[in-house]
Amino acid sequence: MISFELSDQQQQIKEMTHWFAENEIRPIAMEADKQEKVPDDWLDKVNKMGIHLNTSSFSGGGDKDSSGKKAKKEREGNRMGVLATEEMAWGDPAVTLSLPGAGLGGPPVESSGTPEQKERFLSIFKNDEPRWGAYALTEPDAGSDASAIRTTATKVDGGYILNGQKIFITNGACASWVVVFATVDASLGRSGQRAFVVEKGATGFSCSRLAEKMGLRANETAELVFEDCFVPQENLLGGEALYETSGSKPSGFQVAMKTFDSTRPIVAAMAIGIARAAYEYTLDIVKHDYPKQGDFFRMASELLGECEQDIAAARLLTWEAAWKADLGLANAKEAAMCKAHAGKTGLDICAKCLELLGPTGLDGHLVEKLYRDVKVFDIFEGTNEIQHLVIARRQYAPHGIRV
Repeated sequence: MISFELSDQQQQIKEMTHWFAENEIRPIAMEADKQEKVPDDWLDKVNKMGIHLNTSSFSGGGDKDSSGKKAKKEREGNRMGVLATEEMAWGDPAVTLSLPGAGLGGPPVESSGTPEQKERFLSIFKNDEPRWGAYALTEPDAGSDASAIRTTATKVDGGYILNGQKIFITNGACASWVVVFATVDASLGRSGQRAFVVEKGATGFSCSRLAEKMGLRANETAELVFEDCFVPQENLLGGEALYETSGSKPSGFQVAMKTFDSTRPIVAAMAIGIARAAYEYTLDIVKHDYPKQGDFFRMASELLGECEQDIAAARLLTWEAAWKADLGLANAKEAAMCKAHAGKTGLDICAKCLELLGPTGLDGHLVEKLYRDVKVFDIFEGTNEIQHLVIARRQYAPHGIRV
C-alpha cells in the first residue's frame, strides 16, 4: 500500500519553500513581470542563501523493467523536487525559473556526464556569483519532433564544429553553459544525435535575441546561434564511449528523452502550483466578498470544488511519476501523463477563476498574470499531443504494436 503521508523531511521542505515563496518570491513577482526581469540584487541575495533551481535529482529510471527487481535503493530527491517546485511556482513561476542553478541542463549532465564533466559543470553553482545552466533542443523546424533536429556537429581534430540554431531556450543568454543537441549525420536519424556542453564565450556561439512573450515575462527565453562553433572533445556529454556502447545504440536522443522523464514531473508541479495560486486567491475573494446565498454563490462554490478536485488529481499523478523515478523504475508514461494532465488542469482552472472574478481578475491582477503564465505549460517539455503519443506507445508496446 502506498502512503500519501509526507515524511518529516518532505514536510519540512514543503513548509520551508512555501515560506520562501510567500515572503521572497510573491512580493517581487508583479513588478518583475512588468519590468520583464528579476532584480539582480534579489538574485544575488537568494544565491547567497543557497537557493538554486536544480532539477538533477533523476535517478535514471529510463525504460527499465518496472517489476521492481531492478529498482535501485529508494531515494526521495524527485519527490522533494516536485514538492518544492509546486510551492515555488505558487509564489511565481517566472521568478522560480529565473533562480540561479543548473536548471534543465542539470539532468542530462547528472545522468549521462562523465565523473569529470559532472564535477566541472555542476561545481560552478557553489560559487558566490549567481550562475545558470540551460538546455537547448528545440529548433525552428524541430519542436515536438525532437528526432528532427538539424543542428550539425562535424568531427574535427580535438573536437566538433557546431552549426545551427536553437529557439525558446530558458536562461539561454545568461547561462554559463548550455547542453546542446546536434547530429553528426542526419541520415542516421536518432542514432546520429549527440549531446554537447557548450560554454559561454565559445567562438561562434551567440544569443541572437530574447523572445517577447505573453507569459513568464520575467524569465528570459533566448534564441541561440552556432556558426562554426568549436566544442572540445571533452565537452561531448558522456564521452565517445557513451555512443559506442554496443547493443542499445545510445544517442543524444536517448539523453534528451531521459531528461524529459525527470523534468516533466517538475513542469507538472509548476503547473499545479500556478493552478493552486489562482484557486486560493479566487476562493478567498468568493468567501469574503460575495453574498453567501443565491445562484451565483452556489455556482461559484461548485466550480471551485471542481478546481480543488482537479488539483488533487494532478498532484497524485505527479507524485507517482516522481516516486517511480526515485526507485529507478521506468516512468516515461507516468511523466507524460502528469505533465499533460497538469498543464491542461492549470489552464482550465486559471480560466475558471478569471470567469468567476470578472473585471476584478483583470488589468494587472494576480489571476490575470497566472493565466498568461500557465498557457505555456501545455506546450514546453513536449506538447500535450506529444504526451498522449508517448502514453499510447507504451500502451501498445507490450502487444508489439507501433504507434
